[in-house]
Amino acid sequence: MRGSEVTEGFGDRRADPFVRNELSGSVNGPSIQAQRIYGGITFNVQASSPSGPEARPDQVPSLTVRFINRSADLASLDDCLSESGSGSGRVGYGVISGMPGVGKTAMACRWADQAREQFPDGQIYVDYAALRSRAGGDVSEAVGMCLRALGVEDAYIPKSLEERASLFRSRTAGRCILVLLDDVNQPAQVRPLVPKGPGSVVLVTSNGRLSELALDGARPVHLAPLDVNSGLRLLADRCGEAAVASERQAAERLVGFCGGLPKALQLVAARLLTAGDVTMSELAEELADETRRLQGLSLGGDHSVSAVLEVSYRDLPPGAAQLYRILGWFPGRVFDAGTVACAADIDVPTAKVLLGTLVKSHLLDMTEDRRYRFHDLVRLHARECAERQEPRSVRREVVERVATHYLVLTAFADRAVREDRLRIANLTDLLHDAPDPFSAKEGPAPLEWLDTERATILAVLREASRLALHKHVWQLAEAFTVLFLHRRYLGEWKESLELGARAAAEAMVPAAEARMRSLLSRPLMDLGQYDQARTELETAVACAEVSAHTALGASVHEFFGRYWDRFDADHAVQAYRRSVELNVMAEEWRGVAIATYFLGCAQDAAGHHHKALATLRSAHQGLVDRRDRRMAARAMIAIGTVHEHLGDMDTARRVLSDAVRELEAVQASHYEAQARLRLADIIERTGGAQDAVREHLTRAREIYQAGGSPEAEKLSERLDRMEVSDDGTG
Repeated sequence: MRGSEVTEGFGDRRADPFVRNELSGSVNGPSIQAQRIYGGITFNVQASSPSGPEARPDQVPSLTVRFINRSADLASLDDCLSESGSGSGRVGYGVISGMPGVGKTAMACRWADQAREQFPDGQIYVDYAALRSRAGGDVSEAVGMCLRALGVEDAYIPKSLEERASLFRSRTAGRCILVLLDDVNQPAQVRPLVPKGPGSVVLVTSNGRLSELALDGARPVHLAPLDVNSGLRLLADRCGEAAVASERQAAERLVGFCGGLPKALQLVAARLLTAGDVTMSELAEELADETRRLQGLSLGGDHSVSAVLEVSYRDLPPGAAQLYRILGWFPGRVFDAGTVACAADIDVPTAKVLLGTLVKSHLLDMTEDRRYRFHDLVRLHARECAERQEPRSVRREVVERVATHYLVLTAFADRAVREDRLRIANLTDLLHDAPDPFSAKEGPAPLEWLDTERATILAVLREASRLALHKHVWQLAEAFTVLFLHRRYLGEWKESLELGARAAAEAMVPAAEARMRSLLSRPLMDLGQYDQARTELETAVACAEVSAHTALGASVHEFFGRYWDRFDADHAVQAYRRSVELNVMAEEWRGVAIATYFLGCAQDAAGHHHKALATLRSAHQGLVDRRDRRMAARAMIAIGTVHEHLGDMDTARRVLSDAVRELEAVQASHYEAQARLRLADIIERTGGAQDAVREHLTRAREIYQAGGSPEAEKLSERLDRMEVSDDGTG
């Protein structure tokens, strides 16, 4: 009968918004077919047709915890999307991106809640992560879910994606709605679900950057990890204000170990709340061990930082996934494309392409100077993946390539600063065919490069030491010390030379061990660790004698003279005279000039001021002849000091002022601080301007603070006393 014919027609025309009735035309709602009646009435019922009463969906999940900060990010979303409301003719389009676990979903839900009145026709939510977890979950299914949310029954939802997208546009054409698409990883998951109604908004969250959506008008909002204060507020909200206040330092450490990642902080809070016998301090100590950190940020199953990061990792193409694993073994947090190419043993263009993929996936960040940086937890996850999937031998190969790379660059930087400095490592073959970036016209300044890379170089030294790459370690430590001769980062200098000395001893290279241990005496004495410095120097003397390296022996005696400067001027004079003799024998004329300089200083300390002045003038001329501006300026400090001891304050002040300017020019900040201190003392004693005294002391304190010297605290106390005196309250 006719009714059955119409029923079959639904299967062929399900996209039609209306059902055609042969007797009465178009109808809405349930239809009754009654042209021919045999034995009763036949009903063809459409329980909820697409043209029935319009549904008002309200699907965006509620936040179950307090939303912390993000006011600036919410304001950015408002700037992107609010103008689409209030009758605007356009559709708003925003993409919230950021690394996994940074809080993108919470951010989107918070904005949706605040903007509820902007969407009188409702809010739709699609979780693509949940769709991907189900077999067959795809874009077409997502569109079907949205159509159901808009009141379309399954019987009226087309089979093809194209038809579903067309119906979605039709159903949203007269509505002002929000469509929130969570955890999108492909642009194709978004485009069919852009609503058509004026004032509507489609808001996307993604671990990737989805740059292609910018072509469609999407406005990006990048979400960064929380700062320390916001992280502490999150912990306080979960664990209580009193708990954070009672263990403030431990709480700050926990925020640091979590890298400001909200997901990680929530796991920390959950562990503290569910394991009542664990304090913040105890948990902080557990997470301080990098090898246990990811395990500590887990409640089991999918409730872990690793599980969150694994989602993005699984989406990587094979090449990018392998590079991600290799970078897990990179001994540092920041790197450039050239270093990555070296680590992975690939060419630079390929490295840049693969790095770009990792950046788009928010597994790497690009810094302002166009280098790349891991979030600490991502780095640990990459290492976890490497240990799970790569052969064990790969780690050593990666670190060896990276150590060689940094050895070459550091050696070139060392030579660019001072070509004729004493070196034990013979790197001629290694450097022969390598390009020297510091010799190029637009190349980096060597000291600035070393300063920028010093954290990574130190990390390379540590990792190479753990893997027993002894030759790489001591050679890199020797070249690296040039930075610390100019900028006194005492703790880092000490550690690098300790690693170098241990490696040289393990490699049984006595000349290298003597060089490392004699250099090590420098930061030890600056840190006031004189007994250890003497022990290192005594070992260095023995190693130098075994090596039969004359110039090295001269250098070691010079270092021992500096130790005796602190305790016995006569012993110091003897050590420096021996250094001069050995340098002459080795025809090391720069070494002769340097040892002569120290000899003059020791003579001055012993009270032989006129003899010292002659010795120092000879040393200064020798250093000028060798074009060693830094050491020549140090000789000027000593000459000025001798004039002070002789009572010639005007000459002392003039010479020291010249030394300050020269040391500033060559960026020898540690010696600049020494000259400024001496100058401040002279100005103060001779009744000079207090502002000038304060200026020199303040700058010297800044230099010592930057280098970690204990002298900084003494200068702070001295400046405080000056302030009290100026106030008239002393």
